[in-house]
Formats: sequence, C-alpha cells, structure tokens
Amino acid sequence: MHTRRPYPAYERNLHAEPCTLGNSKLNQLMAAIMRNLLLLMGVLLLLDSVNGFALSTMPVSKLLAQEASKIAALKADAATVTPVAATALNDVYYLRYCLGNFESDEARADAVKANVAWMYTTPQGKSICEAADQAIQTAMSDGKWNNEPVRSAAPHAELINEFLTPSEVVTTVSNQGDLVYCIRAGAINDAALMDKVSIDQMTDFFLYTKHVNAQVANMRSLDQDRLVCVVTANDLSGIKLIGGSKDFRKALGGASKQANDLYPTVSGPTLLLNLPKLLSGIVKLFTPLFSKEVRERLKFERGPLSDVKDLKDISPSGNPAAAKLFLSQIDGLIYK
Repeated sequence: MHTRRPYPAYERNLHAEPCTLGNSKLNQLMAAIMRNLLLLMGVLLLLDSVNGFALSTMPVSKLLAQEASKIAALKADAATVTPVAATALNDVYYLRYCLGNFESDEARADAVKANVAWMYTTPQGKSICEAADQAIQTAMSDGKWNNEPVRSAAPHAELINEFLTPSEVVTTVSNQGDLVYCIRAGAINDAALMDKVSIDQMTDFFLYTKHVNAQVANMRSLDQDRLVCVVTANDLSGIKLIGGSKDFRKALGGASKQANDLYPTVSGPTLLLNLPKLLSGIVKLFTPLFSKEVRERLKFERGPLSDVKDLKDISPSGNPAAAKLFLSQIDGLIYK
C-alpha cells in the first residue's frame, strides 16, 4: 500500500507549435501573433508523440498488471543502459510508454533506451535529472512538500528564479488529483531574463522543471491508483502579443519538444484563460486549422484567475477560498 506523497508548488510547463496559414501578409501577421501568444503562454501543441488526456480510466494497479510483461521488458532494456534507471524511475514511467503510440515494440524499446541514456548517462541529462531527483527527495523529506529545495537546485537558479517566481507560475492540484500548472506569462520579463542567461542555460532550466513534473506525476499515479496528468492553465491577462525575447521562446520551445519525447503521455489539456477580447476573432479563425486532437485539448474560458492578483493565492499554502473557487471553475473545463 502506497503512502500519499506531497506535491510541488513549482513548475513551468511551457511549449508551443508554429502554425502555417498561407501566403497572405495578413494571415502571416496573424500567424506570427498567435505563434508568439502560444509560445509565451507555454501551450503544449506537439501532439504527434503524445496521447490525449485521460488515457485510461482504469486504475493504475490494473494497468500495471495488464501491461506487466511489457513493463518488465522495458525495465530490462533500461537496465542495459544504466543501473540507475532501476531506482530513479518507477513502473508508471514505463507504463506511459505502453500506453503511448509507437509503431512497434522495438520502437517503444528504442525510445526508452534513448531517453534513459540521455537522462542518466549524458553530461547534460545526468546533471539535470539527478539534481531534480535529489531535490524531489529533499522536498518530501519531512512528510510534506517543501518547494524551496526544488527551486534552489534548478540549473542557474541564482539567475532565473528572480524572474520566475510563484507570483508568475505556481502549481496546484485539481479536485480529481491531476497537477495543474498555472502560468501568468504576461508578468514575466523575458527580455531582462535573457539578458542574464544563454539559450542553453534557459533550456536546461526548462528541462529540469519538466523532469520534476513527470517524476511527481508518476509518484502520485501510484499513490492515487489513477494515471495523473499535467494540466496547464495559462492566464492571458497582460500578455504581449508581439515582441518579447526570441531567445526565451527558442529555449522553451526546444526544451518542451525534447521533454515531449522524454516523458510521453504526461500532458493533459491546456486552458487558455482570460483571452483579450481583441483576440477572440483571431482564435475563431485559427481553431479550425489545428488537428482534432489539439482542438480537444485547448480550452478557452474567461473568468478563472481574473480576480486573482497573485498566483500564490491559489497555491496549497495560499488563500483557501481563492483556491477552492479556481479549482471549481476549471473542473468543468478539464473533465467535461
């Protein structure tokens, strides 16, 4: 029997996918605006290798039993790469590969081996993932989540944490137990941030937060006996439609594309909240251009977070009334 674990109040789940609308200058301008909006808001649109939300309503214990032989084979494959995988990754990590879309069992095994190799044998991946794993253990050491070790251990935290604080990005948990990352990107001074760090440094930071996110989701999946996903709630209040740092967008886009492959079937719906009225017409034009899977995972709504001045108020240690209201507002968006 598993002991329920505490959960993080820190993570940035940022990503984007460009879209192409044709040769019209007006359409190109509209595409640029929407692309910048999606990049800044961290919308996860690379869905080719990611299954949709609510992969299965079956309890995780039953899924693990159902896929036991495949999981055992994948764990053996990972052990040929590094013995660290045996202790660093739980069975839900491999279960997600079993539930993912792969052309063959061989392709699935190759993906596991390549990803485990990057995470725990390459200089970049090893430094990022081992630091994240240790920070998670420290954060849970006293029986409840202490987010400071996770923030402090992030790559280049001494430069980045000044700009990415719980006022701009905070994590909470939905009423059904999924992680909900709330982002107010309009409050992030990305230009000033990128004056202090390189694209590579920013990319490492995002990969670290993605690893924390995936590991905690897998732990909670065992604790809750349900497959936990990660929902991203993007508050569009104050967002800059044009401009901002291209380097910041390049770092977050590259990191999220890589993380999409490293941690399959983790991401849930993306909520775009409080879209400026000026953009409503643009959204109506763009939505039909996305695939059916993307349209099903993008949820637009005005209201949630609009009266929240500081995102810390909806954190587990924040304002209980504000948190309760927010979670009740997004329940219908996530689970309908």
